[in-house]
Amino acid sequence: MTFAALYLIAFVLFLGIDYLGLSYIVKPVFERDIGHLLLDDLRILPAFAFYAFFVLGVTWFVSYPGTTGGKSLLWVFASAAFIGAMAYGTYEFTNLATLKDWTWTMVMTDLAWGTILTGTSAALSVLIVRLFQGAGTS
Repeated sequence: MTFAALYLIAFVLFLGIDYLGLSYIVKPVFERDIGHLLLDDLRILPAFAFYAFFVLGVTWFVSYPGTTGGKSLLWVFASAAFIGAMAYGTYEFTNLATLKDWTWTMVMTDLAWGTILTGTSAALSVLIVRLFQGAGTS
């Protein structure tokens, strides 16, 4: 399977899973703590730019090597989760250090969510590719 197909699978998975997490896990915490700062409507272009670039990086550094180098799904999950923790941690800890009303609850909620989301979407995308590759060889 091509890199582009793997990227597309990972992108769709990441968006779908993140929609659920944002709706039911992250949003309620952010609304409670900084609801007065939140937009009524999401700015789609910056959100899309983040998703596109972030998933590209995870695909390049973790998922694609996970489909070609004999890496375990645990390696894929852990490596992607680490990148997720770095990215979401950078955002959250910077905001905690510089913004009023930013809370430890927000940091821990979003950091945990981003870590799990990134690891899960990468591992699932690699699993799907492996299943298709296996189906193609029989």
